[in-house]
Amino acid sequence: MRLGGRPLDSIPGASVRSRIALVPQEAYVFAGTVRENLAYLWPLGESPDDERLRASVAAVGAGPLVERLGGLDGEIDEPSALSAGERQLVALARVHASPAGVLILDEAGCHLDPAAELRAESALAARPGTLVVIAHRISSAARARQVLLMDGTTVLTGTHRELIGRSPLYADLVGRWHDDGTR
Repeated sequence: MRLGGRPLDSIPGASVRSRIALVPQEAYVFAGTVRENLAYLWPLGESPDDERLRASVAAVGAGPLVERLGGLDGEIDEPSALSAGERQLVALARVHASPAGVLILDEAGCHLDPAAELRAESALAARPGTLVVIAHRISSAARARQVLLMDGTTVLTGTHRELIGRSPLYADLVGRWHDDGTR
């Protein structure tokens, strides 16, 4: 296995961890400034400049939220006061601004409406590096260059269209979803 063209076992563990970022379904936001939350994935002693943070906020569609919170210096006093979708937007802006080359989104937009999820996923896909999206929404699979379908001992890969033609299970899953990502 390789990371950035190098054998994984030749890279120190801390370096591997700094190159991979995960946004889980229940996004983590902590009490502190918006800036501190967005810079959380940067190595100690380093931090992104405000221009990068603002660009990431805009790219994933978190601009109105960050403005409402008081900008980059706004305080998040009570993270639980943010909705699940708002916490996801902060986490998505954080990972967009991070130096990580491998991003893993595990249902990271499930609390967003389909249009907001599309915007965030598109912004993350436009970054250099690798994007892995774990999702139940067929709209995410349809946007992917490669889909991995796992069902028990059956594992298939292909494009969305290829899997519709090759896998009755996948075709059935797709048939249960509407174009807007709802069931």
